[in-house]
Amino acid sequence: MHIDLLSPASFAAGQPHDQYRWLREHAPVRWHDEPNGRGFWAVTRHADVWAVDRDFQAFSSEPTIMIPDPPPGQGQGFGPHKMMLMMDPPEHTAFRKLIRQEFTLPAARLREYRIQALARQIVDAVIEKGQCDFVAEVAGEMPSFVIAELMGLPLEDGRELYKLTETIHTAPEALPPGAGGAAVAAMFEYGSRVIAEKRARPGDDLASKLLACEVDGRRLEDMEFLLFFLLLVDAGGDTTRNLLSGGLLALMDNPDQMAWLMADLPGRLPSAREELLRWTSPVIYMRRTARKDVELAGQQIRDGDKVVMYFGAANRDPAAFDRPETLELSRPENPHIAFGTGPHGCLGQHIARIEIDAMLMEVLTRMDDFALAAPPEWLASNFISGPKAMPLRFRARG
Repeated sequence: MHIDLLSPASFAAGQPHDQYRWLREHAPVRWHDEPNGRGFWAVTRHADVWAVDRDFQAFSSEPTIMIPDPPPGQGQGFGPHKMMLMMDPPEHTAFRKLIRQEFTLPAARLREYRIQALARQIVDAVIEKGQCDFVAEVAGEMPSFVIAELMGLPLEDGRELYKLTETIHTAPEALPPGAGGAAVAAMFEYGSRVIAEKRARPGDDLASKLLACEVDGRRLEDMEFLLFFLLLVDAGGDTTRNLLSGGLLALMDNPDQMAWLMADLPGRLPSAREELLRWTSPVIYMRRTARKDVELAGQQIRDGDKVVMYFGAANRDPAAFDRPETLELSRPENPHIAFGTGPHGCLGQHIARIEIDAMLMEVLTRMDDFALAAPPEWLASNFISGPKAMPLRFRARG
């Protein structure tokens, strides 16, 4: 079996489940060469991914959660500052605490009615056309709008920022030279305008609260805010956007499961949503760096080695799931780790679930007879999995 978990070609039609299957069965912790780097350990079994993600003392998020190492001497490229994702406790805990209150389950539920109204607005915009690009016009709209409202930004700006995140997640070899860096620079330029505006006219929004809060007795520096801003915009869209588009594809491919869901949509949606999260696993991987020599699944990991957790592989592990290669919306036990686990478990998962439920309810009750107008184009990325474009025809329900 040829294993290549770096090339975007391996992810051109979704995640490479044939490669994952071979790795789980034959080499669940396997050394993977890296053409322009020192290589890494690919971890594909559920139990091992779970263990690595929770053990921050042995497996660090520093210097980065991405496979490529930062250039020598440049750290993450942001001077002395780090993105929260690339910190370990207790530093990570202190920064996470700054925004945690906005993302608790009670706080998320307070936004439920507004999120449902946004879902209606999004479907209203396409329902009479009978066709749309489901990614750009439906699935991508919801998280873009929600993060814009959280940050106190115009909804249209949320849509434009989402386009930048798509570029940031695309593999560099699939982009014009420098496009990824230019997208980050554009995000920071917009964020700098947000800093000026919110300092001049603070409101009851997350951006204003971040600029007013303190960590270790001091206000956030501008770059610290910009890294928070990049993280919130970037991570705020991945799961919802790719779950909705990839999930609808899965339902179209499994009409028996669609029929089961539609027989009692409100009652069956929670288990269906969790199964679609397992099935699509929008975040492909997260990297950790070994802090010490440690053994994992019989392999000797050395201090400083890169260890990469593949969530899509873990979520199809037969040791953790009965019939994992079958989409089973009624699955009673579903210990998926699409949101990660441990101290770095996705902070926005409660809001993401509410967004997913609101959009699926609106789409499936108002749209029917789905058919692809052209094959979906998948994001050219080995980090985030989901369609980039999905031309769809449908019929408006009566």
